Amino acid sequence: MSDAADAVLPGEAERQVVVLRTDPGAGHRERLLREFPEIDLPLATTPEALADVLGQAVALVGGTSVTAEVLAHAPRLRWIQATSAGVEDFLIPELRKRDISLTNFSGVAAPNIAEHVLALMLAFARGLKPLLERQASRSWPEQDRGVPTFELSGQTLGVIGMGDIGDEVARRAHALGMRVVATQRHHAEPPPYVERLLTSEGVDELLDIADHVVLCLPLTTQTRHTIGAAELERMQPSAYLYNIGRGDLIDQDALVEALSAGRIAGAGLDVATPEPLPPESPLWDQANVLITDHTAGETPRYWDRGIELVVDNVRRFLAGEPLLNVVDTRAGY
Repeated sequence: MSDAADAVLPGEAERQVVVLRTDPGAGHRERLLREFPEIDLPLATTPEALADVLGQAVALVGGTSVTAEVLAHAPRLRWIQATSAGVEDFLIPELRKRDISLTNFSGVAAPNIAEHVLALMLAFARGLKPLLERQASRSWPEQDRGVPTFELSGQTLGVIGMGDIGDEVARRAHALGMRVVATQRHHAEPPPYVERLLTSEGVDELLDIADHVVLCLPLTTQTRHTIGAAELERMQPSAYLYNIGRGDLIDQDALVEALSAGRIAGAGLDVATPEPLPPESPLWDQANVLITDHTAGETPRYWDRGIELVVDNVRRFLAGEPLLNVVDTRAGY
């Protein structure tokens, strides 16, 4: 850490510069100014505006990534608050070499993402895709009107990654009468809405029994292609796969092959590789695939929840206390 970085620490008389790289809107910046009159809070949503304040910044809030150039021009920087749960685009070597804390928005979008997962599951259960196609074509057939349907109640949901999002999915699925089996990295006692909580080594066991499998993992070198050809072979032919994490959690070529061969019943994908998903991708033409273009995280209440974390972390940062949602920059989450 350079002398310049050591010269500005929380608690010193010099005003702290906390840069907002994302506009929180709806009066949230004003709240930060009211609660922390001792800081400067410039809004820098363009590269030009950011360049003007980087030299004095002790913290950055927002943005979708960080570059080596940004870090090189921010010698005083001690904390980055990502306003997303996934932080793979922040984990550059230059960040790991610096004494900079990285925190994320894990949990902020968990309620709406969980609802998105249930929407995909219910769409398959009620045959909504062919029904919506009928609506678009103004078709109301008098014969052979039935579409294949099933009920979620009594079925088994497998949650791979029992973090904030996985927890919210499990709660809602249990409320619908589903049996929930989940995995997480470390052994722990399951909450009351989860029948079995396995370690990461239990993924195969989960795949053997689940009617629905949802991926709620961060993307790291260890989680890339968590679902590949071998895992798809283990799934039941009647099972559905859902991904609201990152596209590379699934070997997409293997998924296309499994869907085409009928080895699984279908897939609900909010993420893909690459993004945007190219028009020529065979996934678009699969009758048993629902694609939403990375919209599960969208909600008008995102900053209403996120501002509470930012306020708490700014207070902790200024007081020299441990921050919330700290990312292990080596592990990647």
